[in-house]
Amino acid sequence: MFVVAVQFTIKPEFADAFRERVLQQANDSLANEDTCQQFEVSVDPEADNQFFLYEIYDNAAAFDQHRAADYFHDFSASVGPWVESKSLKTWHRVS
Repeated sequence: MFVVAVQFTIKPEFADAFRERVLQQANDSLANEDTCQQFEVSVDPEADNQFFLYEIYDNAAAFDQHRAADYFHDFSASVGPWVESKSLKTWHRVS
């Protein structure tokens, strides 16, 4: 399995809009991608503009397909101006 961890810091005035949009992105991914096994969205309880995404795909190619999807591009374009910072790290699950 291929694991993706993404951390976002969102401009505070866009935190609520980002939350709504990223939850839709998670739903779209799970509904449309058989190879997307998990897509969790978490928010820091002390900073509502800090988000953590935990995603699991069958393999790296499945994640590449995810990134090629129209709704991924729409999500990225929609939230891009709201993002202060973003970091992405990938992992291979061993257990």
